[in-house]
Amino acid sequence: MTDSRIPTVRLGEDGPEVGVQGLGCMGMSFAYGPSDAGQSRATLERALELGVTLYDTADAYGAGENERFLSPFFKAHRDEVVVATKFALAIPPDDPTRRIIRNDPPYIRQAVEASLERLDIDVIDLYYMHRRDVNVPIEETVAVMADLVREGKVKHLGLSEVTGDELRAAQAVHPIAAVQSEWSLFSRDIEAGVVPAARELGVALVPYSPLGRGFLTGSFTNADTDLTDDDFRRQQPRFTGDNAAANAALLEPVRAVAEAHGATPGQIALAWAQQRAAVHGLPVVPIPGTRKPARVEENTAATRIVLTEDQLALLEPIADKVAGDRYADMTFTSAGREPNSQEG
Repeated sequence: MTDSRIPTVRLGEDGPEVGVQGLGCMGMSFAYGPSDAGQSRATLERALELGVTLYDTADAYGAGENERFLSPFFKAHRDEVVVATKFALAIPPDDPTRRIIRNDPPYIRQAVEASLERLDIDVIDLYYMHRRDVNVPIEETVAVMADLVREGKVKHLGLSEVTGDELRAAQAVHPIAAVQSEWSLFSRDIEAGVVPAARELGVALVPYSPLGRGFLTGSFTNADTDLTDDDFRRQQPRFTGDNAAANAALLEPVRAVAEAHGATPGQIALAWAQQRAAVHGLPVVPIPGTRKPARVEENTAATRIVLTEDQLALLEPIADKVAGDRYADMTFTSAGREPNSQEG
C-alpha cells in the first residue's frame, strides 16, 4: 500500500481546497451499530496522512455527540483540516428519537452557536443546510447563512439534498461552495437536475454514501439478517427483504471490474464516483464513511483507479435496476421534489 497523498480540488469557485476524497464521520458515533473510539481516532489520523482534509459531520449525528467526538482531532489539526457540519434536523423535546426539519432563522442561529461550542472552534469552514424545509423560502434560509459568513462564524456555505432550482435560488443570494447528496452506482437521481445546475453555477458535488452505505462493498447482503438491531440501514427499503436479494445480484459487474483492476468492489464504486468529475465537468469529492484505518487506505487508493469506457458501460445499467428507494420517505430528498427525477 503506497502512502501517496491524494490530489486536491477546490470546492466551488471560491471555496476551500480539499483532498479529492473526504471522510464521512457519522458512523464513528451514530447510525451504524457499535464503534470503537480508538479505532475511529486512528482512522482520522490515517486519513489526514493520506491527504484527506474534508471531514464531514452534523449536529444531528448522535444529537451532537459526533461533533464532540471529533473536536479534539480538529483542534489538534486546525490548520490542516476543513470542518464541515450541518444544521436543520432538530430533535423535539418530547421525543428524542425523532427529527424535524427546521430552516427558520432563529433555529439556524441557535444551531450554529451550539455546533461551534461542541466543536470548540471559532469558525466552521463549511456549513450545510442538511435538509430543506419547504415551508421556509430557501432565499430566507441562505440569507441567514450569509449573515453567519459576514459575522465570521462560518467561512463557506453548502446545501444538502436540494433540487437544481433550489440551488439556483440559493446561489442568487450567496455563493454556494458545495452540494451534498447521495450519489453512487446505486443512486443517480441527482444527475437529472442537481448536477447540471451545479456545473452551470460552478458548485462542487460532495457525494455521501458513495459506497451505497456499504452494500456496494459486499460487506452485507441483507440488513435484516446481517446487521445489528440499532443499525440505521435496517430502515432503508433497498437493503431488506426481496429488495436486498435483488440488489445483491447487481454487484456481479462491479466484482468483474474489480477483478480486472486487482481491486475491491468498494474501490470500483469509489473510482466510479471520483470519475463523475470528468464525466460531468465539475469538482466531485466523495465522502465515504469508515471507522478503520485499513479501510481509509483502501478508499483513498481508489482515487488512482481509472475505469475504461468499456468498464463504465458495464456499470452504467446498475442504477436503473436497483429495487427500493434509498429512504422509506423520499419527500425529504431532492428526488422527492425534483420534477424531472426518477426517485431512487
